[in-house]
Amino acid sequence: MAQITALTAAIRHEFNLPHPNYLDFRRLQLPPMIVLKISNSSEVVASKVGKFLEALTPEKVDQAAVEDQVIKKLVENLSAEGIKGEIASVNGVDIEGSELSLHDGLKVRKHTSF
Repeated sequence: MAQITALTAAIRHEFNLPHPNYLDFRRLQLPPMIVLKISNSSEVVASKVGKFLEALTPEKVDQAAVEDQVIKKLVENLSAEGIKGEIASVNGVDIEGSELSLHDGLKVRKHTSF
């Protein structure tokens, strides 16, 4: 038994394999994701319902309403093309240039599979 353990350790060392109980997240092959940030939800709502009503609705309501419509249209269009996947509206994530930041309160607001 000791010889098998030593041989296994030597093979792992020779081929630079991780310990069998060690999970190397860098080697996981996760599918790529597309991140979409909507930055003009208030303007979109104002153009659809008018400036007066837009002034009465909070920014968060505008953002959620626009996200819901975008998700609905994306699901319709992607499904029509035969693409399968998942789409989520997530609070607590921000993208700025090539940096993706996670903040406190990370939460999936809405999730849809198609």
